Amino acid sequence: MSATQRLELRQGQSLTMTPQLLQSIKLLQLSHAELVAYVEAELERNPLLQEAEGGAFPRSPARQAPNARRGGGIGSAPRPLPVPKGPSSGGSVRTGGGDSELKPELEATLARAASLTEHLEAQLDLAGADREIRQVGEHLIHSLDESGYLTEDLADIAGRLAVSTETVEAALRLIQGFDPPGVGARNLAECLALQLRERDRLDPAMETLLGRLDLVARHDFAALRRLCGVDAEDLADMLAELRRLEPKPGLAFAAASVDVLVPDALVRAAPGGGFTVELNPDTLPRILLDRTYHAQVVQSVKSDKDKVFLSECLQNAHWLTRSLDQRARTILKVATEIVTRQEAFFREGVAALRPLTLKAVAEAIGMHESTVSRVAANKAIGSARGVFPMKSFFAAAAGEGGHSSEAVRYRIRQLVEAEAPDAVLSDDAIAQKLKGEGMEIARRTVAKYREILRIPSSADRRRRAKHRLKTP
Repeated sequence: MSATQRLELRQGQSLTMTPQLLQSIKLLQLSHAELVAYVEAELERNPLLQEAEGGAFPRSPARQAPNARRGGGIGSAPRPLPVPKGPSSGGSVRTGGGDSELKPELEATLARAASLTEHLEAQLDLAGADREIRQVGEHLIHSLDESGYLTEDLADIAGRLAVSTETVEAALRLIQGFDPPGVGARNLAECLALQLRERDRLDPAMETLLGRLDLVARHDFAALRRLCGVDAEDLADMLAELRRLEPKPGLAFAAASVDVLVPDALVRAAPGGGFTVELNPDTLPRILLDRTYHAQVVQSVKSDKDKVFLSECLQNAHWLTRSLDQRARTILKVATEIVTRQEAFFREGVAALRPLTLKAVAEAIGMHESTVSRVAANKAIGSARGVFPMKSFFAAAAGEGGHSSEAVRYRIRQLVEAEAPDAVLSDDAIAQKLKGEGMEIARRTVAKYREILRIPSSADRRRRAKHRLKTP
């Protein structure tokens, strides 16, 4: 019995990721310090590039066109974009210009070891996960703190990315399997458990021990022996094994992190109300294509090898200047849309932060969600209220009433800090107070946010308050 073979001709479209396209994507997500190092390396490598004294993207007066907030328009340089005045815009916002003290030191432009983010991204590229998991995983990697912990709630991340919580959990499990062991943990117990699992030492007794680290801190060894079902010698061995683990796996890469948060975009009060967004001139690379030098050199080049080298230098110089221009325009578009939607935050503070997703911003400015995610990573917005990471403006909705989870957590912290020693608020009481302020939040949600904020329970706060009152 012979199989029938048939030859078919099909026509389709596919996107080819050229090296330059891949590099443009990487360029978009670089932080200010990383971009400086990259441009410095290109200036050394390409003789047709030169550093311009005035800057490649000069600042210009704000335009008050009604549709200007959607982007920088067509032109040789991105301009400051005014944010239209909202129905209740008011107040004044002042921000200073670029501070020369924020310019990177020489060491920032030298060769360095890979950062934790770069180390994890390299593993994510090789993981072979599907496209959605990779995109969520990239966002999670950029959300880790310097110790390698994920401090954000998974439901909030899912709401921000407009994906299911199961997808976020799957991406987190993928990252938790990366090196260094323990990275991506949400708390100390999970961090230690990941390392023990990697060593095949996570038995039931050890799981019980990790679940009661509070007893370890109090040195209540009798209770631990009873709960774990082990004798004193076994418990001592288990505790010794815990001490050999790394509680902060990300700190091994901390030397590559940048402590100074430099704003990529600045928010100013517009004369007619609302706010104007402009790029920070101190973060704009100042490079130009030296056409005069190219004209001189091209006449003296004789060998084919030199001609190929000069042609590649010219092509790379054109690509880099265009890519930097596009990067600046994209950052300005995203920052302007964020300020437009979070205008109340710049007037009133964290309590007025509204729910916002990457998808909403992407649809408004006509870009892909992954592009907005890359822009939000490692970028910051400066205003009179301070300098804030761009990704902090993306917050999931909490309950009903259109309040963001960040605003609700901020209000919970305020209520706890203002409570009297003899009138400690329970989670249910906090939920009722929030309901009276228009925040329809369930008691279990209050408990979850309180734990995220590392606020003790009402019983613990009450005991501490009584202890303070008794202490002379």
